[in-house]
Amino acid sequence: MRLDKFLKSTRIIKRRTIAQELAKNKRIFRNQIALKPSSEIKSGDILEIFLKNRYLKVKVVSDAEYEILEEKKIEEG
Repeated sequence: MRLDKFLKSTRIIKRRTIAQELAKNKRIFRNQIALKPSSEIKSGDILEIFLKNRYLKVKVVSDAEYEILEEKKIEEG
């Protein structure tokens, strides 16, 4: 499944266009490599997502499921 569709369908990110923008701005990683919106995501992948004020590390379980491994608020200043 495409990265942007996965993030939208699992409701990690509310809109697909936002998921695409995050990927284009190199804010989503797998194995320390920035992903494109069209990158294929499969079970077992570990994604690191840097949102505006939040860091999220998730493990892909299936096309519709994920497991949160780490979540923390990023302090800006």
